[in-house]
Formats: sequence, C-alpha cells, structure tokens
Amino acid sequence: MTQKPERDIEKNYPLPDFIDKLRRLADALESGTRFEIKIAGERISVPVGAAFSIEHERGEDEEEVEFQIKWSLK
Repeated sequence: MTQKPERDIEKNYPLPDFIDKLRRLADALESGTRFEIKIAGERISVPVGAAFSIEHERGEDEEEVEFQIKWSLK
C-alpha cells in the first residue's frame, strides 16, 4: 500500500454544508458504520473504531472548539 503524503488543512464550509456533514457523522456513529467525507478534494474514510474528543482553546482575541476524530493507520 502506498503511503499518502502528510497533510494539514483547515477547510471552511457554508453553514448548511457543515450541518449536513455533522448529521451524516451522527448517523454513521449511531448505526456503527464507517463515515465517509470529502475534504478539500480528498475522500477520507473514518473507521468505526475511531476515537472522538472535543478540544477548547482560548486566546486573548478568540476562542475555538474543535471536534476531533483520530484513528491509527496501522
């Protein structure tokens, strides 16, 4: 299997598209199925056993909440 190049992308979506992605994620989690998403032209397949976390960051001028999904490639 060919290793994919490293990547670090933040992609903004219009609110209706973001809502759709969250709904599809929730549906996949509830049904115990793999979640498929296309981000900046690349199709990503999130396995059922992925780990989920929520991160909160606060700086002087802004705050951020990140919903994170992580899994091992091995």
